[in-house]
Amino acid sequence: MDFALQASGTYDDVLESARFAEKRGLVSLALPDHYLLALDEEHAKTTPALDAFAQLAGLARETSTIELSVLVSPITFRHPAVLAKNAVTIDQMSGGRFSLGIGTGWMDREHEVFGFEYPSTSERFEMLEEALGYVKAALADEPVGFNGKHYQLEAFPLAPKPTGTVKLIVGGTGAHKTPYLAGTYSDEYNIYPGPDLEERIERAHKAAEDAGRDPNALLLSSAGFMLAAATQDELNEALDERASEAGMTRDELDEYHAHRNTPVGTYDELRDQFAAMEQAGVTRFYFQGGLHPRNEALIDALSG
Repeated sequence: MDFALQASGTYDDVLESARFAEKRGLVSLALPDHYLLALDEEHAKTTPALDAFAQLAGLARETSTIELSVLVSPITFRHPAVLAKNAVTIDQMSGGRFSLGIGTGWMDREHEVFGFEYPSTSERFEMLEEALGYVKAALADEPVGFNGKHYQLEAFPLAPKPTGTVKLIVGGTGAHKTPYLAGTYSDEYNIYPGPDLEERIERAHKAAEDAGRDPNALLLSSAGFMLAAATQDELNEALDERASEAGMTRDELDEYHAHRNTPVGTYDELRDQFAAMEQAGVTRFYFQGGLHPRNEALIDALSG
């Protein structure tokens, strides 16, 4: 299993996370794309939420080897032309180390606060599929254009081309549409843990085959706010601390973890959970929460 880090906060915060991850040999540093970064209303008012693409452009110049990605950008925020141009720009600035994640968007409150249109779930999935086709066309070696209900791109030779191959990431918790889009369009499927993990992977592989793509070329990754400790008592303390940081009760945090199927346990239990995910085909995991002492300790424990 390869490990990666997902961070947020001020630019100094994410730069520190990126340098830590690069020094420790982690494969990737990802930033979420949210204009609010807390579910709790009071915490959302004070939690720094900056533009992910601007921060990643800075990181592109201040790192040298680690992959960089946005995980993931809501299609409700930006036209796919803006996503494609941002991707090529950061690809150029990083020497080909950038991956572009696109999703439907899910946080109602940030759309309300900033006045973004927030169509129905079915329409957002429709927009997402068109955006993926549009971006692939925009990044193609030869101009092919795209013509959809929501987005159109003329078959025009666009410059510059990416330095490398801008990889596309599709991620989410959906059981059917998400794996279909991942298999049909993406290079990486960021799949959250859950009891139906193998079924979703199978659907993504089937979609790749139907699209004439190699299903084995699809990178399977996962992500989560990992909580682990050497002993059960230390784990309980960490859970109480995390609940307080998030503005939740312990019961609310436990419910959130259960909904997200977040791996939680002692280090030995986590090793077993990661082994099970790897057996299913997941080969990369993003530790959410950035450069937190808990993440540092967990990375050390799992790497040792």
